[in-house]
Amino acid sequence: MLTEVTTTRYITPLREGGSLPGLVEAERDGVRAPYVLKFSGAGQGRKTLVAEVVCGQLARALGLRVPELVALRLDPVLGLGEPDEEVQALLKSSGGLNLGMAYLSGALGHDPLAYTVRPDEAARVLWFDALVGNVDRSWRNPNLLVRHGDLWLIDHGATMIWHHNWPTAQKSALRPYDGGGHVLAPCTSAPEVAAADAELRPLLTPELLAAVTADVPDVWLADEPGFDTPDAVRHAYAETLLTRAEGLLGRLTLPSGLAPAGPPYGWRVPAAGEEFRP
Repeated sequence: MLTEVTTTRYITPLREGGSLPGLVEAERDGVRAPYVLKFSGAGQGRKTLVAEVVCGQLARALGLRVPELVALRLDPVLGLGEPDEEVQALLKSSGGLNLGMAYLSGALGHDPLAYTVRPDEAARVLWFDALVGNVDRSWRNPNLLVRHGDLWLIDHGATMIWHHNWPTAQKSALRPYDGGGHVLAPCTSAPEVAAADAELRPLLTPELLAAVTADVPDVWLADEPGFDTPDAVRHAYAETLLTRAEGLLGRLTLPSGLAPAGPPYGWRVPAAGEEFRP
């Protein structure tokens, strides 16, 4: 289960996301720290939070960097003094458990023209996104951060589209994934993605998926149509992801003729006399 912390102060909305997440302060073991809060009362619903937990915890288990996730307990009274009516409505409708993501101070949004990702790392991220059906990692909206030279994955609410229609989930899990529009596709190659598949797919065991889905709070899984218990929903997530992983490489397409950039990787330093325009 996610660590539960208590929200002590709402700071400001973060208007880059469609769900209008907020920057908050929360107390954990007597220490207050900033978190990005994703509201349970947002229009996208609780399945967005479930996707964030399942995908975020799975990515971390597979060796990818994801900010720590916590369950943020929110008292609706924090919204009483909020002047923005939209934010006030979210605060009032999201009492109880919400999703919190550790705030990465100093992180910058990934710019593919300014930051070069290693081919093997790009391949692992692309393979993972194919696994969870992430269509929200394009050059228009990378949902990647760079902090201290390292790449971090954020925002997985638009993944696992099959959980919006469980009766067809197993069939949906077999759909192909077009990696042509993925922001990291130009950084890698088909052999690198094949190597990532060989490395990561054996790690995707029933035991790992049981541990990952156990982190989802019961309240976000309760009363799911077609399921008697939260554990039954957890099992459905695990089974669908196992189905998805089987033969995934054969359903993943990449543009032909990719020629990934060589080292050095990381932030690009313009050559002498070169005008750099990110």
